Order: sequence, then C-alpha cells, then structure tokens
Amino acid sequence: MDCVHKFIYGHNNSTSYNQGETRALTTEALRRIAELYRIETEIRGKPPDQRKSVRQTEACPLPDDLERWLRTSLEKLSRKSDTAAAILYALNLRPALTRYCDNGAIEIDNSAAERALRGIAIGRRNYLFAGADSGGERAAAIYSLIDTAKLGGVDPEAWLRHVLANIAEHPVNRVGDFLPWNCAAQLPSA
Repeated sequence: MDCVHKFIYGHNNSTSYNQGETRALTTEALRRIAELYRIETEIRGKPPDQRKSVRQTEACPLPDDLERWLRTSLEKLSRKSDTAAAILYALNLRPALTRYCDNGAIEIDNSAAERALRGIAIGRRNYLFAGADSGGERAAAIYSLIDTAKLGGVDPEAWLRHVLANIAEHPVNRVGDFLPWNCAAQLPSA
C-alpha cells in the first residue's frame, strides 16, 4: 500500500478544540467529530470494502458540513484568537482529515498505534543504555514484533516460540505464514 498523508481526528479533537475560549463552539465541534467516531464504531472489524461503502454514504458528507460550520464560525471570531487558530489549522488540513473516507483499510485515527508505542516513549530514558545503536535497533525490532502480535490478538510469547521453533524448516518464500494473523489459529489468544 502506498503511504498517504492522513491527519488524525483524535489529535484535532484533543489539541485544536481544547482551547477553552469559546465553550459553545468547542462543544459543537466535538459533537460533530463524535458522530464520525460513532460511524467508525459501527463498522469496526468489517472488511475494507464495506467500511469504505458505509463511509462514502454516511461519514463523507459530515466533514463537508463541519467545514461549512467552521467557516461560518470563523467569521464571528477575532483572527488572533486561539479558537480561530484552531479552526484555521483544521481547515488547512481538510484533505488529510477526510483521507480515510476513500480507503476502508485506513483508520480514522492512529490512536491504537500510539497507545502501543506509549511504553516505548515512557522508557526512552532507559534505552540510552542499549549499549550501541545496533542494540537500540534490535530493541525496536523486538518491540515491533511484540506489539504487532498484541494488535493481532495473539500471545506474543507463544507466537515467538512458534516462529523460532519452525522457521528453520520453513520455505523462505513463505515467511508470510509466520505473520501473527496468519498463524493465530495455531496459537493461544492474548
């Protein structure tokens, strides 16, 4: 899949509108964003083509309404206010905010990935003692493997045991068989 720039509603939600300057505007903006998340909750876990279809019919019109409302609200504010700056920030990122509507495989935000990496960010000070850059790279690879297994609902220890016990005898052109979601049925769940 090609990489695409996609802005994250969760960040827009938590940083842009928590300025506290205009409570009514903040409340309304969050209500409109919450409706997008309600739709995402209903389609979570469904195949990408179904998610895209629902997004196209139900979710895609909502950012258009949000944009019109933001532009109308902006006219009533001082351009120097924090709320105006937050609105301009969201409007400037409009194409990236709606990128997920065109691709059922993209999530509305990357909160799950950020939660998975939180432990790494918290422990950053401890990683100064990895010994060398190569030690840090190895630690990063192990964290990626473990968190990928967790996100796939697979017990990381059981998965790594399975891979290490079987990879030597496995054809190199079928290494994808060892991805957590491809061997999940053979392993206990996390």
